[in-house]
Amino acid sequence: MDLKLGLTEIGFTEYEAKVYLALLGDHPATGYQISKDSGVPRSMVYETLSRLLVRGAVLESIEGRATLYRPVSPQLLLNRHEEKQMQLIDSLREELQDLYTDTTEESVWSIRSTSAVFTYAKQMISEAQNEVYFVLNDEGLQALQEVIAAANDRGVAICTLLTGHDDLPHGYVAHHPPLESELQELTGTLMIVVDQVEALIAAVGQETYATITKSPNLVLIARQFVWMELFAQRVYRQLGSDMLERLEPEDRQIFESLLVPEGGGGS
Repeated sequence: MDLKLGLTEIGFTEYEAKVYLALLGDHPATGYQISKDSGVPRSMVYETLSRLLVRGAVLESIEGRATLYRPVSPQLLLNRHEEKQMQLIDSLREELQDLYTDTTEESVWSIRSTSAVFTYAKQMISEAQNEVYFVLNDEGLQALQEVIAAANDRGVAICTLLTGHDDLPHGYVAHHPPLESELQELTGTLMIVVDQVEALIAAVGQETYATITKSPNLVLIARQFVWMELFAQRVYRQLGSDMLERLEPEDRQIFESLLVPEGGGGS
């Protein structure tokens, strides 16, 4: 990890990061020593040390004619930074939420990047009150399994169509056969429908792109898609060989793949 870059990302200037890192390796030290070790010009090192003193990242001691400096421990420094950031985030969350008005609308919105999509998805699931319908591949399952478990624990009905190989021990689960997933291009699809109110449909990959909507008609269509796929899995399991023999070869191949035991279950 680039430690200097990491420190600048939490608010240090480049000179402050260089001085703090130099002190970690050699302390206590005079301003002259710090300038030499860090590469920060002597004309700037004392100003930089003053800012670090205000930040609480270094300590100062005057001994005779010399002024010495040492760093506070990284654990103390980062704990203090984390505490301040959490206080700031809590304040922002409360005050920004007061300004925000959530409305039911029929617009279709888009969101990009995998991390942004999963963050939004987690928020949707955490706010679910009655039911959540899913289409999940292994990546989506891994990213969302904790918040899904929490929703299940508080009594939310979980209905999931899995297109990967992993399993989900919550709610009603069906495994979509690989051949059909490929034919329907579901292998990279993430779909979440919450409380028949909001739907998220995403193509997760190198260029992740998601559509989010509260349009009642579009939400209904998304929910019905998942519901029908889950229903179809139950029906497919009841088909016998005599039924399959009547089908065209292309259709028979799909149905035979559906009849391969894939695991999953219900509750």
